[in-house]
Amino acid sequence: MAVTKPKKKAVQTSAWKRIHPNVMVLISLIVGVVFWALISLIPTVGNIVSNPWTIMKTFVDELTSGRLGANIFASIFRVLSGFLLGLVVAIPVAFLMAWYRPVRGLIEPWIQFFRTVPPIALIPLVIVAFGVGEGAKISVIFVATFLVMVISIYQGVRNVDPTLIKAARVLGATDKDIFLEVVVPAAFPYILVGVRLGLASAWTTLVAAELTGASKGLGNMIMEAGLYFRMDIIILGIIIIGIIGFAMDKGVLYLERRLTGWQELRKS
Repeated sequence: MAVTKPKKKAVQTSAWKRIHPNVMVLISLIVGVVFWALISLIPTVGNIVSNPWTIMKTFVDELTSGRLGANIFASIFRVLSGFLLGLVVAIPVAFLMAWYRPVRGLIEPWIQFFRTVPPIALIPLVIVAFGVGEGAKISVIFVATFLVMVISIYQGVRNVDPTLIKAARVLGATDKDIFLEVVVPAAFPYILVGVRLGLASAWTTLVAAELTGASKGLGNMIMEAGLYFRMDIIILGIIIIGIIGFAMDKGVLYLERRLTGWQELRKS
């Protein structure tokens, strides 16, 4: 008896491991949709959470009318613009903070201060500074993504193994060589983590950004639907934001696997 139990457990464990991750994702999706359909049958819940069939009908109606495509394009443009601007600024600022103590002393307190301020609190200032055009919306997303990414990248540079830097100096490497050949490759995984966090922050800030006055966008679609109690459109907007954000995150993960194949990762 004492011998057979560990074998049975090992067989069960190996059986789970043989299931492809994509199959597990499909199972999770099916279970989620079934659960969603079941709880929508409850009258008190169904008044708030529209069932999957209603959402599909709303999706087709909004898509054929052209409104959904315009809203998706407007939101993706704002998210990517604010995110890319935040990334371009965050990388040099993070490296300078990590590499030079005086720069860190000057900049870090302000970054830590603004990290505690929710982006929605900046909307009145942004409107006064940029009006209600695209610049205001992109600025709100930029601030949110920059503050998230700069901290992640900064920690990555600070966590570079000092032994690698000392070894490079012993071998005669200059500061430029150390920076390009040691620090940047070692910090690159953290940059990709910052990219993932920045993209997530950009999408979570989208609705707040579109409070600055927008006629198009998924966040604007959700807010307008809330005024008329169109719960199907609200849920549709939430689902679309989640799907696009999920797809972007998977894209970054794919790049991470391709560009950081030298990392040793836990398999299980």
